[in-house]
Amino acid sequence: MSKPFYVKLDIPKELSDVAYEALQVARDTGKIGRGTNETTKAVERGVAVLVYIAEDVEPPEVVAHLPILCEERQIPFIFVPSKYRLGESSGLDVGSAAVCIVDPGNATDLVKEISVKLDTLKKGG
Repeated sequence: MSKPFYVKLDIPKELSDVAYEALQVARDTGKIGRGTNETTKAVERGVAVLVYIAEDVEPPEVVAHLPILCEERQIPFIFVPSKYRLGESSGLDVGSAAVCIVDPGNATDLVKEISVKLDTLKKGG
């Protein structure tokens, strides 16, 4: 299956696994926003430190605005393969198209590491 039009980067599985882990730690020790609306508001307010966007969202237009908004606000974002795993990692029993970390809590170092790796991927390294 081809990637949706809004997915601009191929994220290695190891990186998405670390990202899910960081989300779980932030959920337990910091603050996160769940769902497209909460995530969009956090990005617009400039309080999101890392945004997660699921690749398997239908229709894709639900999250297509997020990469553009994140780039405008210079907030790192990562594409993850599964909205169900994204929802589960954020403490929901259902899938979530988008999630953001507002306060990483004990995941601060993981979030920094993810951001650095994302920058490297964007630069083609």
